[in-house]
Amino acid sequence: MYTKKIYFSGGSFHDLQAVFKELTGVIKVRCGYINPASASVDYEVVTAGRVGAVMGICVEYNPKKTDVSYLLDILFSVTDPYSENRQGDLIGPMFMCGVYYNTPEDLPQIQLHLNFMANRTNPPAVAGSNLTINDPVSDQKQRRKLFVKSEEIRTFVEAEETHQDYFEKNPDAPRQIDIQKFKEYINS
Repeated sequence: MYTKKIYFSGGSFHDLQAVFKELTGVIKVRCGYINPASASVDYEVVTAGRVGAVMGICVEYNPKKTDVSYLLDILFSVTDPYSENRQGDLIGPMFMCGVYYNTPEDLPQIQLHLNFMANRTNPPAVAGSNLTINDPVSDQKQRRKLFVKSEEIRTFVEAEETHQDYFEKNPDAPRQIDIQKFKEYINS
């Protein structure tokens, strides 16, 4: 079976893993550290901010059953792309919202999605003949500031085994995302 990978960050990688494991077409999700400055990283070093890594996940998926656009919709439904280096109570650059691709063919879809997110509060512009278009440059004051890093993945170091499938191992651990509400949302 042909699969693809994409990498996401935004808050707790435990929560992101739990969310993306629920999706149709997703084969495997692993927690890890994205683009660290050093190959020798662990949870304590990353959360202390000493290696410049971002906490994230690697999503392996079947492109015949899901696509990048849907995965991005899910990412931005459970994270806040308009907050700089912050996701709820988690503060710091290691919790930033990000999309990291390893296939250049995904880049146009990612850029289109991020452009839409930045411009979605703009009022529609009427172009005549009952045609309405969204003009992203009509009023830059209304453009929302996105704090989403988007770049090619250089390195992904899997997190320690204690961090993989964390909520299955620790069902009473506090969560940033209400997984039950999320399941209801995607199944409705």
